[in-house]
Amino acid sequence: MKKYILSVLTLTMFSVSCSDFEEVNKNPYAVDINKSEPEYFLNNSILGAQQDPNIAERVFVLYWKTASRQHLSTGIAGGSYDDSWTSEYWKYVSEWLNNANAAIQIANEKTALGQGKPYYDNVIQMSRIWRAYLMSEFSDNFGPQPIQAFQGTNPTFNSEKEVYYFILDELKDATAKMDTSQGSPSNANAYDMVYGFNWSKWVKYANSLRMRMAMRIAEVDPAKAKAEFEDAANSDMFIATSADNFTVAENTGWNALSGVMSREWNSQILSATLNNMYIGLGGINSTDQLPSSQASSVKAENYLGIKYDQQFTTMTNDPSAGYWLDGLPNKIDPRAYKTFYIPGDLTSPVYSLYPTYTNQATTNQGDLTFADNSKVTVNTVNTWNAYTVGNWGTKGQRNGLRNVVGCMPALGKQYRESTNSRIFFASWESYFLIAEAALKGWNVPMSDVAAYNKGIQDSFNYNGVSQFYGQYINSTDYNRDGTSVSYSHTAEPGATHTMQYKDPTTNNLVSVAINYPVNTIYKNGAFKNDKLTKIITQKYLANTPWLPLESWNDHRRLGLPFFENPAVETPLVNLPNLSPGNYMTNSIKNFPQRLRYPSTFRNTDQTGYSKAVQLLGGEDAVLTPLWWAQH
Repeated sequence: MKKYILSVLTLTMFSVSCSDFEEVNKNPYAVDINKSEPEYFLNNSILGAQQDPNIAERVFVLYWKTASRQHLSTGIAGGSYDDSWTSEYWKYVSEWLNNANAAIQIANEKTALGQGKPYYDNVIQMSRIWRAYLMSEFSDNFGPQPIQAFQGTNPTFNSEKEVYYFILDELKDATAKMDTSQGSPSNANAYDMVYGFNWSKWVKYANSLRMRMAMRIAEVDPAKAKAEFEDAANSDMFIATSADNFTVAENTGWNALSGVMSREWNSQILSATLNNMYIGLGGINSTDQLPSSQASSVKAENYLGIKYDQQFTTMTNDPSAGYWLDGLPNKIDPRAYKTFYIPGDLTSPVYSLYPTYTNQATTNQGDLTFADNSKVTVNTVNTWNAYTVGNWGTKGQRNGLRNVVGCMPALGKQYRESTNSRIFFASWESYFLIAEAALKGWNVPMSDVAAYNKGIQDSFNYNGVSQFYGQYINSTDYNRDGTSVSYSHTAEPGATHTMQYKDPTTNNLVSVAINYPVNTIYKNGAFKNDKLTKIITQKYLANTPWLPLESWNDHRRLGLPFFENPAVETPLVNLPNLSPGNYMTNSIKNFPQRLRYPSTFRNTDQTGYSKAVQLLGGEDAVLTPLWWAQH
């Protein structure tokens, strides 16, 4: 930790040495303090945090998206981790924090030397707001961190409670000190890649971020959370429209602005978690969403598909396990077809040909092998399937469809080709946070139902499906998890519902009772369709795919939305609690809780490491819950 964080302390030595800036303060600005500007360092911090391909693949995709079940990948979802990935992220995030802190220190130093400019104080507040986000990202991943290191003193580790209190205080104070009437910098090289020095938008971001941080600690520190949330929400200055969203434009190439999901070899196939939320939710027929040429592929509402239990795992509480849908679902959330492409639908505007170095995306078929070694070749054009993570054992070896691009829905090209804008905070999140706060009885500017519906509306607008909004929010149809959309519809589904599947040996239709899954880590499994489940389900869907860390945070905080257990046809070494005898029961022991501290930290600062683990309150392990997630 000291290797990376202590380097910031040298930034107070401007009058002695300027060479320290050469790596972070490139042209068009000079390396000495007389020509350096604080916004250059803030810009470098924001730029770096967009995550270049090296770190984006490891952290955004393989850690955050995997832990949040946004795609089909076991990895950390199976309890594993990679120390080299974590060490890289530790190095990167420390550099981003150092640059944010440098912006503050340079502004103060230049002002003390009589070189201050009218807008410097606002740049300091911007930097404090951004630093608060980075500190939250750090602690959301690891846990305890040093607060004082980012104030220019020797790092001593602080508890998570102290860290989140500090973040909340920083956000409140920075917004109070932001002068929104101040003019923009006249320096031609000044650059704010987020808001173009629109000070009011920075204030809105800070208040929305403060609401997020307050809700983060709501389950363990409700009084503090309530006070902070109410103060921020009632400011009337939070991200309320898409025009105020915190976004950064991507571009092509191998640099920090390359899309975080742009690596071709990361297939990012639809997960069972997402699919069980999507199917049936909102009651919108596929035939109303797709071209008439695909209408014949849409199946009956009570049809599960072909039962292939020799090739697909059934040792999971995924309610769809063991079946292959040889067509398209009758009803589905309209964002599904906008976010993921249908196999073989090559004319779709979201169809991705990744990976371009093979023809896999256009080879829409695969083999399934039976126990007697016979095979069937399955045509996957216009089909829609998703499967759970975990260890599939022999069944996985017999399956030529699972994990195969072109055979399963995968992430749309608008997220793959570095032509989009990465979202750090969107208006829909503000509304879902307010909805949750209102549900708790907190004093906020909107009712829970109004905020809930507005969050859905903003998400629908973003995905280009606003024409379905009215029908969607009034729907009482259950999805595969037993959750509906209509906020006033809180009737619980029955334990099971009757579906039909096709027997592959006879082609006959067979009726079967399908369980609605029991989410035993949320209120002991008593609810599938209460208001909080609705809010977090919609928040999860809206945040897909840009905010996987927030989706992981919500699941760790609340146990929502429902995540099926990883398959255990063969036991998972890194999830020892999960077994063939208890796979129908959820437990926080079955889901990753954090990243381990990297070996570089353990090996170079044993004292700091020991203090961090002591504050963590458990062993330095993936399955050790963070302070705010110990429900």
